[in-house]
Amino acid sequence: MSTMKAENYYDVLQVDTACTSSEIKRAFRKKVKETHPDVYGVDGAEYERMHLLLRAYETLLDPEKRRTYDLTHAIHSDAFIFEYRTYLQSEPGNPEACSKLIFHDLLHGFKDDAVETYNRCMTDPEYSLDRWLDRGEYMDCVFLLAEALEERGDVYRAFSLFMEIVELEQEKPFFRHFFVEVAERVRRLISMKLASSLSKNGYLGCLERAAACNIQSRDTAYYLKRAAEIYCERGQLHTAAQYMEKAFELDPKLGGTKKIMDMLVRQKVPAKN
Repeated sequence: MSTMKAENYYDVLQVDTACTSSEIKRAFRKKVKETHPDVYGVDGAEYERMHLLLRAYETLLDPEKRRTYDLTHAIHSDAFIFEYRTYLQSEPGNPEACSKLIFHDLLHGFKDDAVETYNRCMTDPEYSLDRWLDRGEYMDCVFLLAEALEERGDVYRAFSLFMEIVELEQEKPFFRHFFVEVAERVRRLISMKLASSLSKNGYLGCLERAAACNIQSRDTAYYLKRAAEIYCERGQLHTAAQYMEKAFELDPKLGGTKKIMDMLVRQKVPAKN
């Protein structure tokens, strides 16, 4: 692997001096995957490169630290030149141009425009965003798009996109240790937003999709418990009992189960705890 000779933090992350926070995060993720000692061993030079990446990332992501760094190192950020964006916008009927425009706009802070372009593209049943971006770009794009949809209250589509990342990550790791952020987004949506936004059937589908992936054992146990509660309400007690057994296997200390377990006991439906 080549040595990082440049101490300029923008060169270290290989980003433009006018880069956005999203570009910094994406560049950092990419460089960590190339450099992280967990992947390439415990060579001292690798640790040095990793520490340099962390310093660059922490400095450029913090607005005050970045401003101080730019002043100290006489770095001048030129305004973005959007000829490329103009070119992409000039081909609204071209699915490849539209896909690249969605990703470009998400990276550069044009979230409303990106969501609008995505919504327009999705009216075509044959449109597929992943067809026009490579796997890494696609997963980054989907994360940013899900984030933008969640901010706009479109929580079900945000959840669906986050879950797509989960399923792709389980096929072949890309986010690696950054994947915990995806898991946290899924957990927050399920525990705080989806139940009030969807029908019981819709919410149950989300719970079962997340549980099937078993992202983290404690989270999966919680999803199974919530699904079991819905099955209890429907009178499908044997299914509820099966879900509770699986939940306790994953998390023997799972809380908030007294009501559902009491109901199963009263109806003489066994569920091991």
